[in-house]
Amino acid sequence: MFFQHVYDKTLAQASYFIGCQKAGVAAVIDAKRDVDTYLEIAKANNMKITHILETHIHADFLAGSRELAALTGAEMYLSSEGGPDWQYEFPHTDIIDGSILNLGNLKIEVIHTPGHTPESISFLLTDSPASEEPVMLFTGDFVFVGDVGRPDLLEKAAGLKGTQEIGAKQMYQSIKKFESLAAYIQLWPGHGAGSACGKALGAVPSSTVGYELIRNWAFQYDDDEPGFVKYLLEDQPEPPKYFAMMKKLNKVDRPLLTSVPKLKKIDSIELVKALEEGVKLIDARDKTIFSKGFIPKSINIQGNNSFATWAGWFLSYNEPFIILAEERQLEDLTRKLMRIGLDNIQGYIPSTKIWEDNGGKLEKVNQINIEEFKKLISDKDSQIIDLRSATEYNEGHIEGAKNIFIGTLMDNLDKISKDKKVVIHCQGGDRAAIGYSLLVRNGFTNIVNYSPGMNEWKSQNNLVVQ
Repeated sequence: MFFQHVYDKTLAQASYFIGCQKAGVAAVIDAKRDVDTYLEIAKANNMKITHILETHIHADFLAGSRELAALTGAEMYLSSEGGPDWQYEFPHTDIIDGSILNLGNLKIEVIHTPGHTPESISFLLTDSPASEEPVMLFTGDFVFVGDVGRPDLLEKAAGLKGTQEIGAKQMYQSIKKFESLAAYIQLWPGHGAGSACGKALGAVPSSTVGYELIRNWAFQYDDDEPGFVKYLLEDQPEPPKYFAMMKKLNKVDRPLLTSVPKLKKIDSIELVKALEEGVKLIDARDKTIFSKGFIPKSINIQGNNSFATWAGWFLSYNEPFIILAEERQLEDLTRKLMRIGLDNIQGYIPSTKIWEDNGGKLEKVNQINIEEFKKLISDKDSQIIDLRSATEYNEGHIEGAKNIFIGTLMDNLDKISKDKKVVIHCQGGDRAAIGYSLLVRNGFTNIVNYSPGMNEWKSQNNLVVQ
């Protein structure tokens, strides 16, 4: 058997390449959209991809199953569980609980494991030449290392009211199936630490059934379904805004993108015209560089591992946008965006120079240090805005600070004073950099940024209210 774990650390998303070396055939589970990775693995190992599998209709990334099928001719095997509202709306082969897929000498059994979503399935793999006992379980968003999939995304992200408690109860029943499996079976989940698909995901990539039964909180609620449901639903992280669109695009037919696009370099005339028309300029530079000089109304979303997640909060799928990034970054940033379906990139500029050379002036971020921050906290003519998540805020915050999660900032502009001096902060400055650029773009001239945030504040033993 051939096995390769493919991990996208930017979305904390795992996919899997499994092959029978004797037959020269392979399957891919939960493919990311830039599918050249799997084509290269297949070529390097003299295998043909014949099976494409998904554990469920994903919300956190745009699956590359259809791109991969278009390029390889492989068949897509997708769940038909969950009822009429949870059926894929493009050609594929249906699979249900108990279906068996043969991949050369490998056997893959389908197990219906609803909870995270109604149609969710897991894949139990047996390497028949080695043993008739199963060896691996691919759980998608069912069981993670240290956690289980959250059932509230359909309600919070997709707006399907009344689904989260139903999903939580389904999850309680599904984990009983997991408990019946042999302890030695390897667990390979769909996500790792950093994913918004759970609240306590472990950082290691895999586990075993037996170890999860011991350490995973979800298996400590024997005969206590209400307690399980309550704990599962409470304190889940805010689902990114783009999740609703992913649910739709992963279910319906859509245009395919079978290669990584090459971005057009925008000239000064095009840039000025685009900005005048309201096209968003996403400045992917480091926040410290951005703070020293940025093009007016640009939005600072740093090109790090969180780039796609934050872009998904603040870009819509029907609007073009421009990226400011060095040419060496472009392929990486484009891949990150295409993984969540943000394909409407009008072009890029490599620096602010094109703006400055044509008479444009740069703006600077109004930064303050901790001593200035302390003075403003006690000033009745100032407003302190904490841009962290509600969970972070509730775990400890600065007295008097108002919590507005950065992802919902654009929906809460009316809560931010235009008369007082407004101080924004987060944990370590990344989210505050986004927030500052968004507020300035929307006409606020009274914003200052305490960039070191809670990291510095707590390190100096200042007051934290819980």
